[in-house]
Amino acid sequence: MKFRMLTIALLSAGMALTAGTTNSPASAAADTAIAAKLGHEIRMYPRFTIWDNVTYRVHDGEVELQGQVSQPFKKGDIARIAQSTPGVRSVTNRLEVLPTSAFDDRLRIQIARALFRDPVLSRYAMQPVPPIHIIVNNGHVALEGVVNNDMEKNVAGIRASGAGLSFGPVANNLRVENPKTKN
Repeated sequence: MKFRMLTIALLSAGMALTAGTTNSPASAAADTAIAAKLGHEIRMYPRFTIWDNVTYRVHDGEVELQGQVSQPFKKGDIARIAQSTPGVRSVTNRLEVLPTSAFDDRLRIQIARALFRDPVLSRYAMQPVPPIHIIVNNGHVALEGVVNNDMEKNVAGIRASGAGLSFGPVANNLRVENPKTKN
């Protein structure tokens, strides 16, 4: 009888210790809810534009911000938005502030015009913050965000490459929402 009670006590203590260290389904659901709320708050930030690229990861209420912002004040603002999101325990801010440059600004505008004037991509221009983000860092161009299909990704890369005097090839990092499956 004593052996049975001792075994039950040890098993319960072991379960209590492991319960605190594993990522439970409830914790994963909480992280998903925090990520959804945080994504909404960042998109609603009035100064969030197509020149900014913010990604984030949430794990046990801890948020890690990554990406690029076009103005120094945006880095702090977005960190404060993340910190004030319900359920967030801590924020690690790894946002990069892009250098301010008249040349980069001119290149951003040229690329945006080339992208959103194309009939294939023009529907994205009607959204308050289009899902295609143009990141220019000292003349180097990257496209970030998401498009509907492979054709739109390819057209965006072609238009961005032909739009201006970027230093080097355009990095087309667009994700495809509905990739064509191979048969």
